[in-house]
Amino acid sequence: MKELIDNNHSLKDVIFEVAEIADYLWQRGWAERNAGNISVNITGLIGEHLSNMDPFPSFELPQPYSELAGEYFFVSGTGKRMRDLAREPLQNALIIRIDDKGSRYHILSRDEGHISGFKPTSELPTHLGIHRMIILRDSKEKVVIHTHANELVALTQIEKFCNEESLNKLLWGMHPETMVFIPEGVGFVPYVTPGTEQIAEATLKALENHHVVLWEKHGVFAIGSTAFDTFDLIDILGKSAKIFFLARSSGYEPQGLTEEQLEVLKELSANF
Repeated sequence: MKELIDNNHSLKDVIFEVAEIADYLWQRGWAERNAGNISVNITGLIGEHLSNMDPFPSFELPQPYSELAGEYFFVSGTGKRMRDLAREPLQNALIIRIDDKGSRYHILSRDEGHISGFKPTSELPTHLGIHRMIILRDSKEKVVIHTHANELVALTQIEKFCNEESLNKLLWGMHPETMVFIPEGVGFVPYVTPGTEQIAEATLKALENHHVVLWEKHGVFAIGSTAFDTFDLIDILGKSAKIFFLARSSGYEPQGLTEEQLEVLKELSANF
């Protein structure tokens, strides 16, 4: 890993950006203990691809990802805290490479001959499934972030908002920026046990038409071209949810934007 990073300023920038976002997640209270995970497709940043993977340990994936064969990813580690990732990214995240068959991944160590004891996030299958979807549809997203955004999780504790129509009507109505920057709204996944194949499949389906997906009573998955762009999507949605709860906590029912106002914002978004 050291050789890959030392003279690669673009890769260093991405790692610094991920560390900064990890700090934001922790400071917001969205990453309790080891909650949340981040992955970035860094294949385009690896100048000289490694030809011999034998020195690096490999682990079998639960299913093959042939479309990701030979791809490189920077991935947060399992059991690692975002606050630690922010301070020491290379001690709490890994660079991995999917093998040429797409059935295993190699961990590239920080130092030659040294293999750290941790593996990628337990949500790796969900991350890889999303990255495969991105490649198949030839879009520009490189980053996947999963976090526990408090106000958004709180919304999914309210039954009336546990569907896409009601949820998006609320989020769009609380703050103009939400319609401008997230006109397609958010996807919604009813509660499924985290880390399972079922939640990975449901998330992929929801991301077909959205950049952000809420997991009921759990958290958020978002995709974007950079870590900052991806965080911004969650941040904007969190602001809308927070405005809703602030109005409710003051004893008033939020008025929300009218349909006419939202239509104007939607047109503005299309020309943004």
